[in-house]
Formats: sequence, structure tokens, C-alpha cells
Amino acid sequence: MLENLSGRLAGVVKSLRGQARITEANVQDTLRQVRLALLEADVALPVVKDFIEAVKTRALGQDVLTSLSPGQALIGIVHEELTRLMGGENAELNLAATPPAVILMAGLQGSGKTTTSGKLALLLKNRKKKVLLASADVYRPAAIDQLRQLGKQLDVDFFEAGDERDPLKIARAAQDHASKQFYDVLIVDTAGRLAIDEAMMAEIQALHAAVKPVETLFVVDAMQGQDAINVARAFNEALPLTGIVLTKLDGDSRGGAALSVRHITGKPLKFIGVGEKPNGLEAFHPERMAQRILGMGDVLSLIEQAHSSVDMAEAKKFADKVKKGKDFDLEDFKAQILQMKKMGGLSALMDKLPGAGQMNVPAGADDKAINRVEGIINSMTPLERRKPELIKASRKRRIAAGAGVQVQEVNKLLNQFEQAQKMMKMMGKGGLGKMMRGMKGMMPGMR
Repeated sequence: MLENLSGRLAGVVKSLRGQARITEANVQDTLRQVRLALLEADVALPVVKDFIEAVKTRALGQDVLTSLSPGQALIGIVHEELTRLMGGENAELNLAATPPAVILMAGLQGSGKTTTSGKLALLLKNRKKKVLLASADVYRPAAIDQLRQLGKQLDVDFFEAGDERDPLKIARAAQDHASKQFYDVLIVDTAGRLAIDEAMMAEIQALHAAVKPVETLFVVDAMQGQDAINVARAFNEALPLTGIVLTKLDGDSRGGAALSVRHITGKPLKFIGVGEKPNGLEAFHPERMAQRILGMGDVLSLIEQAHSSVDMAEAKKFADKVKKGKDFDLEDFKAQILQMKKMGGLSALMDKLPGAGQMNVPAGADDKAINRVEGIINSMTPLERRKPELIKASRKRRIAAGAGVQVQEVNKLLNQFEQAQKMMKMMGKGGLGKMMRGMKGMMPGMR
């Protein structure tokens, strides 16, 4: 996200190279570039003005430490101000209430409320909470069934309201059921509208008064841009919001809503939604997001994601195999590809790697490519997977036909596998430096 800002800030460092101090003369143009980048990223104008003024006030005339260049010093100030702008620190869910702790989900239709309710239920379930899902959206066709199916998919209980069509009665009945069955958390999905209207606001205010939630989360679509700010302001005036969930952040390269919503409402961003997968809900850490915006990556979130997504027993088994120098075959190759897929695919990983914004990722290195690789390997016999050297012309044609791809795709996969195999042998011998050089052969498009 905010790719333009990252690129412009890289230019800031270059333009200040060789300067002894940050002065008004050398910072004026660079801050103008940052201002333009923020506006292009759909950050609200009042937010941009406050941000630029704060950076300028701190930066002007500041002596540069001997270990830093003026460009690096300015990036440090920008990082700190971005972190402050987005809330400073992570705001945890407050579930300190007599069970069940009620979480009320609010937002416009299409913002991702129902999907986010399911993702949040899974996140809390993984934290050893007993969670109940309930839908008070009696207007949107199949809304109740959508949440029911999500609950079934995630193995989270769903409250069945029968033929009841009154949102207030559904919410009260769900709360009563959750209390009697000793649930820790009740998540209530509410109805949205295509636009803000008085009837919707009155209904959700009545729901809030009825169930007295400990958390009232406003769910907003990051791709709405400036509209997201206006909607957030309206909901904040109507409800005592406790936090914001920004969805579809991966679908918006501008992402300015992340910088604006917190500033406009004064309410903390608690989660960000990325992707459609059930585990695609991340706790929002302002400092980590500022690092991602500035191209520094987000290694801590990457580690957390790995621990929650990767089969650690399988990972250890694979590591032991590599360490002992055993043959790395196509079954192992497929297993590693699937582990990456569980973590959201290559694009999700690259977003969190330091300097990834400056890398030229080879064309086709996406989820579709992962699916093609999986399909090709699945078309091979167990013997072919263990002994890839057996795969000659006739076998390649059969595998290609089985996977629905061209023979060239099979050749490409086998070449990638050979590179990976060489890297694993280097790792087994402890040759990390050799392995890093080998990566250039495996991913020739990376600079």
C-alpha cells in the first residue's frame, strides 16, 4: 500500500545526500513531494496538513547525527509521525466483561462486516475463546445463511433464530443463549445499507442499547477512499465506537484510509482485513504499518503469521531432512509451496519483507502460479515425484495434459525445482552465502 509515498520518500533520501543539516531550503521541495503522495493516496486534506506541519516543525534545523544522513534522519521523523498519526500503539480488544462479552459489528452493506465477523470469530477461537456468531441482518438476502456457512466452515457455533425477523429480538435471544451455554464471546453481525440513512442508524442504536456491547467495531472498506472517512464520521457520531476494522486493504495500493480514519474519528484501528481467507485478519500495529509504508517491511507480523499458519511439526521435519543432506524431491517442493499458500501467497509475504517494494518480482509469481505448480505436481506419479530425473519428453506431455497446461510450463517447473534442489544442498552443507547467490538463479527477475 501507499506505493507512491514509498517511492517518493526513497527520492527524498537521495535529494538530501551530502547535506550537513536539514534546512528549510532543502526540505521544502521534499515535503511538497510527500504532500502530493499523501493526497494521491486518498489521505484526507486536514490529515495531510497536520502531518506535514508536524514533520516540518520537527525536521527544520535539526542537527544530523554523525551516523545518519539528513535523508535518513528525515525518514526517521516521518516514521515516528506516521506511527503517531495511526494511533501510536496497538489497541487490543477489551473483553473484560461478565461473559458473554458482546462485540457489535457495524458498517455499510458491502464493507465486509459478515466476512470480518467470521474472521474475528476464528481469531478469538484460536485464542481459546468459546465464540457464538449471531446475525441480526434480516434484510439482505442470504445474509444469515452466509454467516451460518462461515461458522460451519470455521467450526464456530452459530445462533439459530428460526423464523424470527425482528433484529432486536434475535440479538436478545442470542445473548440469553450465549449466557446459558457459557460462551465467552458473542459476535453480532448487523444489517448494513448501501448508504447512510436514519432508519439504519436508529436500528443499530437500539441494538446497541439492547445488548450493551463491550466492543462496537466499525467495519469500513479501504477501497472507498474519501467516502470511507465520511462514513466513519457519521457512524462515530451515531454510536459510541470502540474501534475500527479496515477491510480490503490488500486491494488498494493507495490505502490512505488507514492514515485518515484514526485521525478523523479519534477511535483506534484495531484490525485490518487482507484477502478472503479466514485467517486474513491482522491486529493493527501503527509502528509496523508505518514501516511497511516506508518500505522497511514488517518482519514481526510475518513471524506471527508463520506461527499461526504453518504446520510447525512439518516445518521441523523438513528442516531436519535438509540438515541431514537428504534428497529434496518434488513432494517436498510441493509441501513448501503449500506452506507459502497458507500464509497468503507470495504477494502477502512480499508486502512484509524489508525492501520488497524495490524488488522486481518475476511475472506470474502469484497465487495462480502456485495453483499451476500444485496442479502439475499432482499430475505426476509418486515415482516421478521422488525421482524427477525420470521425467522425459513423453512423460512431460502426459503430465502437461493432466494438468491442463503447456509442456513449457512443466519444463519451467522442473527448472525451478532444480534450482531449489541446489539451494537445499547448499543449506545442508551450511553454505548460506552460496544459497543466497543461488537465489538469483532461481528468481532471475529479482535485482
